[in-house]
Amino acid sequence: MSVLDSWVAASLAPFALWILVSSLDDLVLDLALLWQWVRRRFFSASGVPVPTPAELDRIPEKRIAVFVPLWREHRVIARMLEHNIAAIRYRNYHFFIGAYPNDQPTLEAVRDCESRFPNVHMTLCPHDGPTSKADCLNGIYQGMLLFEAERQVRFEVMVMHDAEDVIHAESLRLVNYFARTCDMIQIPVLPLLTSFWNFTHGIYCDEFAEFQTKDLPVRQVLGGFLPSSGVGTGYSRRALEKLGATDGGRIFEPGCLTEDYDIGLRLHRLGCPQVFVPIRRLDGKPVATREFFPDSLRNAVKQRTRWVIGIALQAWEKNGWGAGLAQIYWFWRDRKGLVGNPVTFLVNLIFLYGLATWLWSWKTAGAWGLGQAAAHPAAGWLFCGALFFQFLRMGVRAGCVARIYGFRFALGVPLRVSWANYVNFLATASALRRYLFARLGQAQLIWLKTEHVYPSQAALRRHKRRMGEILVALGRLDPKELQHALDSKPAELRLGEHLVEGRRLAEEEVYKALSVQQNLPFGRLDPKQVPRWLARLLPLPVVQRWKVLPFKVESGRLFVASPELPSDEMQRELRRFTRLEIRFQLITPSNLEELARELLKN
Repeated sequence: MSVLDSWVAASLAPFALWILVSSLDDLVLDLALLWQWVRRRFFSASGVPVPTPAELDRIPEKRIAVFVPLWREHRVIARMLEHNIAAIRYRNYHFFIGAYPNDQPTLEAVRDCESRFPNVHMTLCPHDGPTSKADCLNGIYQGMLLFEAERQVRFEVMVMHDAEDVIHAESLRLVNYFARTCDMIQIPVLPLLTSFWNFTHGIYCDEFAEFQTKDLPVRQVLGGFLPSSGVGTGYSRRALEKLGATDGGRIFEPGCLTEDYDIGLRLHRLGCPQVFVPIRRLDGKPVATREFFPDSLRNAVKQRTRWVIGIALQAWEKNGWGAGLAQIYWFWRDRKGLVGNPVTFLVNLIFLYGLATWLWSWKTAGAWGLGQAAAHPAAGWLFCGALFFQFLRMGVRAGCVARIYGFRFALGVPLRVSWANYVNFLATASALRRYLFARLGQAQLIWLKTEHVYPSQAALRRHKRRMGEILVALGRLDPKELQHALDSKPAELRLGEHLVEGRRLAEEEVYKALSVQQNLPFGRLDPKQVPRWLARLLPLPVVQRWKVLPFKVESGRLFVASPELPSDEMQRELRRFTRLEIRFQLITPSNLEELARELLKN
């Protein structure tokens, strides 16, 4: 046996023991989740109540402030605001956007949004960035206080979001509902589904599906503190003021890289009630904050490095191991990755080494393995136990993933687990290096921002409010008329087209509803007010293909009118003919025909 073989053989038992201990720890949560399901299924035990839409309607709307901290997010913030303002089923809320003085592109993007949306307000951080997300949030909070003093209003709930978030339409209504009795409300957070073969983003889908399905609900039942997910988290005003009163006026700890984890622990210690809203489906989709997570190795490692530093290392330095067995247990679960991530990576390497040597010399390797197992029966039982629990862990995760993303995507869990082990190993090594250098005074722990993308127009349509719902809300239809229209609508027609063809609604009424749904301006254009040269700015085949017509140039922007929604493909083609920023306005099909007849004829 070679020296390497001897080292591998000697390491098998301690590695298997670690896997067994860690898996038994996970089994505690599995059994607790199973017991909760049995109680609800057979003993009618109650858990966290899931309010019906009617119950949400009955709760008066508190004034909510949505905090969005930014650093170099000029590419996504406008689309984030445009989509979410159109989608949210809530009226009494305002966005407070935090930006840094040395991030000019983001400042310009936010100022433009301020001019377009009356409920969007920029707060400028008092110093250059990036510092930390917590520091930016403190700046936003101070900006909100100034806004309150100027407008003589008071916000009762604060909700945290990021620039890449797709906020569910019911999210603020749920926060408003639970804010009556709880000081911290966590709405589920789930990555958007991507390709089966996008393993890096897929590990986020796997981990969040398991964590939100099992870990957070069980943690709540067993009395552990509830760490915030960073986004989709609502805080009562009284809770944040209590935090400020106990920590020198600072709501969020500026030096902490995971302020969400830290604030959840601090609120728990202050006795503030916390709740995780269980995942439920509405119209076939989970009620959750959705977003794209990093899909490249570099960005995933960068983000997870921040998580490991904040959750495992900074929290350990600041809080130790707490007091009482319950808190020690939850700290153990949150920090065991410091050992578990390197161990699982090394186990994967050992597996690959064993597989390679077996393929090279399967007879010799097989005989040696059998001999070792026979000589050490206890080790054999240990290996079998570790292997059993590994399969169990994979099965539980696959079940959680299938519940959210479907059976086909869950089939990739075994493949993605190995990739996740590698990514987490790199992140843990990076976190230990950065943390050590920071403690030695050779580096500073700063906000490790990753590049974000926002979903395409096609992907966002699944998260928009339905046209029928908007028509009812605007008083254009009553619920019975809507149901009759849906029942009689031919499959090839859209609801609005069906209502116009049946002369139930005018074109203008349908397009006003579409304007609300898509958060796009709508209005009739007079051909006499559009310069002929401007209307002919785009090639005629492009105008005819996409049913668009330029009608105004202003402040470096080209305004384009169309009865069609601006798809990503349409926008890509139009950008080939202009360097101006393109803005869209909805018009009716008959208005476009009138414009084309008057302005494009020879």
